[in-house]
Amino acid sequence: MSVNLIFKIAAVGILVSVLCQILKHSGREEHAFLASLAGLLLVLYWVVPYIYEIFETIKELFAL
Repeated sequence: MSVNLIFKIAAVGILVSVLCQILKHSGREEHAFLASLAGLLLVLYWVVPYIYEIFETIKELFAL
């Protein structure tokens, strides 16, 4: 896992939180929820391959 991934996740978190605050103050709570959901899905899209790699490594470790 690279440090760039951590910085990308942090950037998405900051952008989503600012966007959600702006949308909530303008009275669009539904759009704020969708923005946070989109941010979560984007981060999961980046992280899932690493989780899969960890599970494969654990499976190989215990498949003796």
